[in-house]
Amino acid sequence: MRKAFFLCGVIVLGIVFLAPSVFSQTSKYGGTLIFGSAGDASRLDPADVTDGISITRTDAMFEGLVRYKQGSTEIEPCLAESWKVGEDGLTFTFHLRKGVKFHDGTEMNADAVVYSFKRQFDPNHPFYQYGEWAYWKWMFNYVKDVEKLDDYTVKITLSQPNASFLTSLAMFTVAVVSPTACEKYGADFFKNPVGTGAFRFVEWVKDDHLTVEAFPDYWGGRPYLDRIIFRVIPDPSVRLLELEKGAIDCMEYPNPDDLERIKNNPDLVLLETAGINVGYLAMNMGEDTPGFEKPFGDVRVRRAINYAINKKDILEYLYKGTAVVAKNPIPPSMWGHNDAIEDYEYDPEKARELLKEAGYPNGFETTLYVMPVSRPYMFDPPKIAEAIQADLEAVGIKAKIYTVEWGTYLQETEAGKHPMCLLGWIGDNGDPDNFLYVLLDKDNAIVGSAGNVAFYRNDELHDILIKAQQIYDQEERTKLYLQAQEIIHRDAPWVPLAHAKLQMAFKKNVQGFALHPLDRKSFERVWIE
Repeated sequence: MRKAFFLCGVIVLGIVFLAPSVFSQTSKYGGTLIFGSAGDASRLDPADVTDGISITRTDAMFEGLVRYKQGSTEIEPCLAESWKVGEDGLTFTFHLRKGVKFHDGTEMNADAVVYSFKRQFDPNHPFYQYGEWAYWKWMFNYVKDVEKLDDYTVKITLSQPNASFLTSLAMFTVAVVSPTACEKYGADFFKNPVGTGAFRFVEWVKDDHLTVEAFPDYWGGRPYLDRIIFRVIPDPSVRLLELEKGAIDCMEYPNPDDLERIKNNPDLVLLETAGINVGYLAMNMGEDTPGFEKPFGDVRVRRAINYAINKKDILEYLYKGTAVVAKNPIPPSMWGHNDAIEDYEYDPEKARELLKEAGYPNGFETTLYVMPVSRPYMFDPPKIAEAIQADLEAVGIKAKIYTVEWGTYLQETEAGKHPMCLLGWIGDNGDPDNFLYVLLDKDNAIVGSAGNVAFYRNDELHDILIKAQQIYDQEERTKLYLQAQEIIHRDAPWVPLAHAKLQMAFKKNVQGFALHPLDRKSFERVWIE
């Protein structure tokens, strides 16, 4: 029986459905959904991706032991029918669903679950060599062992308590993969994905499209759609044109300039809901990284940059009401948010004073890495970068803009090649730990696989975050997270920019889609009228 304290802090935000009648008699099978995507996947192995674009693809093909309910971070059974938590909070026993098939026809069982987990953390596992397994380093490093008790029972043992473990098991990174396919494809499994999901892989034409088709033996019943084609259309204006002329059926991350146009089109439907995300500018503090530049080692410079950027104007003129100003790494909709913190106000004169104190009276030159694709937390990164560039130049900092293909961009920022970079984060499990520990703890400032791309390392913060992981009392955890945000604000490794709404546009004949606050996209119940 599940223990209630493991489900503390569940977030339920604005469940937004395209049609409430998804299970009505009007639902029908057949048809192809063409999804207008902001970019291409980097990889198709769910355990080896960190970006939302890739996750959208892998979510169609893979599943985990548990999953999130629609519109919520509350979990429900998936490949595991039930589970039991040990009294010490260190052992979790999962009873697996029987009769589940992988897309290659092999059976999903305890061996497959153990294989899927151990390949990420056991250096002696034959598949370990083929991935970077970032989330296992960022979030699951407290998993001690995964054991098969019988063909349909698995026990997971933790080295220390972790309050967010059960909700984290609904993440993409712990999806169950086909061991047979892993052994067959080896290093190329990320191009030949095989899971248990409602859709199975057909083809991937890099930088153009990816196709999946309905899996007829899906344990949950065949999905309504015959297939989904994820088309790569980086420009949001072009995505909308394609939607308007019927070349695609839906699109992600519309340009804020186009929202009224979408709302006024009787053939289109705009969905939006509050998101659990943050867009930010990170300053590289890691002296051991290739992109480190001396000014960013000085807190006065980092604070100066916070004062120099006019966030309110960026949100008013570029986000256009689709986001709120960020002052902390975690959004105000999440428990643990420290609303008492006073944000760095836009004050160019204060920025110039701090730069002078730091020994840069005439400013300095640097490089700002900028994402090439629209993201839910940053709809138009190039325009936002230009606004930031102008604000910095006004205080004497000349920032050259650098951009590169999305997959390479992620690799380069994780390797610390940037002096400054624009990035963001969509919450994985609705827990503050998923933001503060993954994005700002020293454990994750690893050159080559960094979640903490500021390479910010603070021992006091680390001790607080580790303590918060091991406490199941949400009130006590909240106190620690409030303190953590004060430390982060003081040290200013970031300029937190925005917490954005989630938005998607559809042709009105597409039915059954539901927005999720974590931006997880499910097409199992979607159908075309």
